[in-house]
Amino acid sequence: MAFTRVSITLPRDVLAAADRRARTLDRSRSWLIVEALRAYLATPAGSPSARVRESDAVQEVADARRQHLAADLKRSPAERLQRAERLARLARQVRPRGGRRQQVIGFDSYEDFYEWKKARLAGV
Repeated sequence: MAFTRVSITLPRDVLAAADRRARTLDRSRSWLIVEALRAYLATPAGSPSARVRESDAVQEVADARRQHLAADLKRSPAERLQRAERLARLARQVRPRGGRRQQVIGFDSYEDFYEWKKARLAGV
C-alpha cells in the first residue's frame, strides 16, 4: 500500500481528543484519522451524519466574511486596489520583511527530495 504524507491543521481540543482516543485504542494518531476518514467517506453524501456541522462561532465568521465581500464588491476596482495597497503597507509596518522566515517542504519520496536538493544546489 502506498502512502502520502499530508499536513493538516486541527483545533487543539480536537487533536487532544483524537490523541486520547488513539491511546485508548493503542493505535497511532495517523491510524485513527485514516479510520475516521474511511468511515466518513463510506457514509452516503446526502445523509445527515455526513454533513459537517458548523459551530455558532464558525457561522459568525462565515457571515462576517460574506458581508465584507459584499461591501468590497460595491467598491470600484481602483478603490479595491488602493485599499489593498494601504493594507499591505500596514502589514509591512506591523511585520517588516527581512527576518528569516521558516518554510516546511514535504516530499513524496526521498528521490523527490534529492532532486529538489540537487536543483537548489545548482541554483535552478
